[in-house]
Amino acid sequence: MKRELLLGCGRNLSKRLAIETEEWSNLTTLDINPGHSPDVVWNLENIPLPFEENTFDEIHAYEVLEHTGKQGDWRFFLDQWSDFWRILKPGGYFAGTSPSLKSSWLWGDPGHSRAVTFESFVFLCQEEYKKQVGITPMSDYRHWYKADFDLVHKDIQGESIVYVLKAVKPSRI
Repeated sequence: MKRELLLGCGRNLSKRLAIETEEWSNLTTLDINPGHSPDVVWNLENIPLPFEENTFDEIHAYEVLEHTGKQGDWRFFLDQWSDFWRILKPGGYFAGTSPSLKSSWLWGDPGHSRAVTFESFVFLCQEEYKKQVGITPMSDYRHWYKADFDLVHKDIQGESIVYVLKAVKPSRI
């Protein structure tokens, strides 16, 4: 049976991005606020997440990741995505939304500590390192980052970016 994880669920349990189905099939919710009654109360800045490897077919995070880490803290950024990769099954999907660079909410919300952009996802794909390092200004984090994702969908809807990444396992590094 397919398993999904909704990060930072709050009180809204709707599935905003459909990967294969419009509805949840076997949903686990996670939130820092116990008042939202999630299945798991957890701070996303505490890595690793409390799940086994290869647990989920899909992870969803709507307007959540910009609340974690700090802008410029590449170690946390890459560690967080490595952990998402760890708990996704091979070929699993990470679907999310975040404020776009044009959104007044990006830095207007006092809880936002980093921007998540389409350009951020370049650093999650091992093939991009092979194509760009030494040719473009792309920093090489392969000494630290071993996970691997492909950006399979990107869009802008209103003031949010919408993205879907696919876990490539084994990593192409």
